[in-house]
Amino acid sequence: MNSEEEFYDAETGLESDDSCEVSFKDACVYESKQTVNGKVPSENGVWERRTTLPAPMFSRNDFSVWGFLKKCIGMELSKITMPIVFNEPLSFLQRITEYMEHTYLIHKACTLSDSIERMQLIAAFAISAVASQWDRTGKPFNPLLGETFELTRDEEGYRMISEQVSHHPPISAFYTESLNQDFSFHGSIYPKLKFWGKSVEAEPKGTMTLELSKHREAYTWTNPMCCVHNVILGKLWIEQYGTVEIVNHSTGDKCVLNFKPCGMFGKELHRVEGHIQDKSKKKHHVIYGKWTECVYSIEPKVYEVNKKAEKKSGGDSKKHKQEQSTGGDDADEMPDVQETVTMIPGSTLLWREAPRPPHSTQMYNFTNFAMTLNELEPGMIGVIAPTDCRLRPDIRAMENGDIDTASQEKERLEEKQRAARRERAKDEEEWSTRWFQQGNNRYTGAADWIYKGGYFDRRYSDLPDIY
Repeated sequence: MNSEEEFYDAETGLESDDSCEVSFKDACVYESKQTVNGKVPSENGVWERRTTLPAPMFSRNDFSVWGFLKKCIGMELSKITMPIVFNEPLSFLQRITEYMEHTYLIHKACTLSDSIERMQLIAAFAISAVASQWDRTGKPFNPLLGETFELTRDEEGYRMISEQVSHHPPISAFYTESLNQDFSFHGSIYPKLKFWGKSVEAEPKGTMTLELSKHREAYTWTNPMCCVHNVILGKLWIEQYGTVEIVNHSTGDKCVLNFKPCGMFGKELHRVEGHIQDKSKKKHHVIYGKWTECVYSIEPKVYEVNKKAEKKSGGDSKKHKQEQSTGGDDADEMPDVQETVTMIPGSTLLWREAPRPPHSTQMYNFTNFAMTLNELEPGMIGVIAPTDCRLRPDIRAMENGDIDTASQEKERLEEKQRAARRERAKDEEEWSTRWFQQGNNRYTGAADWIYKGGYFDRRYSDLPDIY
């Protein structure tokens, strides 16, 4: 095995493999309740989505992170086969689906007649899409080439399909459509991860596109940078930073959001601040809040008066540039900051994050929404594509608390995929994506992956056996 095969995860597999011994029907809810297929039926017989995982997360205390990562400083981590101890029991495709947790913001935007008012809610949606990353220090599983994930939420009015369309570099494409044809939300993401000694930095390259059919509008933006601190020593903590520019390509309206870096004394940790302007660059609203908590909108003049009053009272200390260290043994202490956003009188609340379940810390810090993503609901097997993440034996084993089987299955899948890649190379065969094709974003011109359609026709007979 050469060095490339040693470090890269698998691409795809075309042959069957009967070595998987993980049952997809044996997941039991981590509660002393009678379950069927891991779900708790309500008294009236209506099935409810689960609110917990089958087993709590395992302890990482006995694992030497530094022993593995010291050889990775400055490297792109997507090119490294990471030990399973770093993972959480979700695929990156499922993690992408968490963008849709607050879909009600899009539905509400569709009902508004004013484009500036719509932009407020689209900005709130873009911020809310990264809220679930707070305290999520586990790494999602790298998707296998050809892996898919579908999610249909009738009560929330949408369905979504995603596919791993490239392995080197790793690119995930997704497409969401409203069940009543009000909107579509799509994009492709190339997550570049780098290790800098004490932290791991993630750059989610790729464009998000939201189209509102009733208003004939299209919005595009990119997500902020994400950094996980203290991967070697100390308490893990996460910050997001960078400028996010949301553009309405139909009206010329724009929202510029600044996800603020923590700074030396932590005053700006988790804070988001920005403004909405029209095509003539007139500012209409200021957006402020925290991506972990809530977001408000207020008139610019009122906001400026409040900021001046803060400065006058000494509430606004000098700004400090964030220091990034690539060496040293000391931990980057997480700043002890006030979590509650102070509402300025006259503000309008756009979005507030729902509380996480009380047992979230034992469940990889999952939100209620994340808890449901790997659940096999009644009737799914035989309906969802055989490439769906829910059928991955390594993720299923980890979710069930069997870390040894999860590790063995992960290694088996990786080797199976490498073998398939070598076979394709030998036959001079190119990998062909099934549900997406390469193209350009029609609004930005940037490289993108475009949904070809047809997934929900349920014709899966020629899909590869990747598990």
